[in-house]
Amino acid sequence: MKLPIRSLVIASAVAFGGPGRAHAHFKLDAPASWANQDSLGTPLKSAPCGQSDPGNPAVATNAVTGLMTGSTVTITVTETVFHPGHYRVALAADQNSLPADPTAHPDMNSACGTADIMTTPVLPVLADNMLAHTTPFSGPQSFQVTLPAGMTCANCTLQVIEFMSNHPLNVPGGCFYHHCANVAISATGADASTGGGGANGGCSSGSGANEIGIGCAMLGWLLARRRRSR
Repeated sequence: MKLPIRSLVIASAVAFGGPGRAHAHFKLDAPASWANQDSLGTPLKSAPCGQSDPGNPAVATNAVTGLMTGSTVTITVTETVFHPGHYRVALAADQNSLPADPTAHPDMNSACGTADIMTTPVLPVLADNMLAHTTPFSGPQSFQVTLPAGMTCANCTLQVIEFMSNHPLNVPGGCFYHHCANVAISATGADASTGGGGANGGCSSGSGANEIGIGCAMLGWLLARRRRSR
């Protein structure tokens, strides 16, 4: 069940991220990013994957990380410029099928006071409100998400976004920063060097539980819906 709530912003966070701090960045360390990143993690502003940052064109790495269906995946990020906030992870057939950024709400300090959180994630969202923090990290941070059992794809997109509270609006990107990884999900989790997914990223599901088929159907539906709206 989807239960959006507003993320909590502790008052002490203002001391670490006052109005003068106009930027915050992070790097996606694992899985491998779909595009080259500089020392700050740029490009990362434009949704859904930092692919259209003005003046910072994305250069694809062609990296595809092999993952095993139903497995636990470690996400590692390095926050290169601090702001209080949290992370969300989503999985879709391709970049165009990723969900929109959550709704952000202003407060007395900035346009980015809080953001809606999916307390019980539903595909395509795998996890939300991860690494919630109000003070700087001491180094790279990791957390884990679980892939849907039985779901496979030749070249899907795993997205990691960061919500930044007490932060002015980015143009583009609003209150969020975005990174993505190309992943191939299979029964063996074998690495793939290049993408090869079809129109729906090669998504399929094994026989068994209904939620497996529902997960893949949702990925295909999201892609078809996006294309019909063009």
